[in-house]
Order: sequence, then C-alpha cells, then structure tokens
Amino acid sequence: MRIQYFEDTDTLYIEFRAEDIAETRDLDENTTIDVDPEGNLLVITFEPASTRTDVHRLTLEGIAA
Repeated sequence: MRIQYFEDTDTLYIEFRAEDIAETRDLDENTTIDVDPEGNLLVITFEPASTRTDVHRLTLEGIAA
C-alpha cells in the first residue's frame, strides 16, 4: 500500500495494490478509482485533497508484518 500527496496539484493518491489497471471510474467530478479486470479496487484519487480530507494529519494503525 502506498499513499502519496502531491501538494502542487492538491492530489491525494492511495494505492492499495500495485497491479495492472483495467479501468478508471469517476465517483464524482473530483474522485476517481482504478480497478483491476475483476473490478477490485486498486487506487483511489481525491482532488482537491486539502478540502475533502484531513490530508495533513495522517495516522497509521494496525500495520501487519
């Protein structure tokens, strides 16, 4: 899993699995998801992240080894 924030575009990118993307779907005009061929969620992207999320306060919990 990888989380990236791009301050220059105010974009939050959350990658759940690094696999080939089959399709990108718009959830609304500022949120997209990328799915694999079976429709499983791979990536979600939020724009503008700073007004739609608490991007500047990130907490990680329950990290499994």
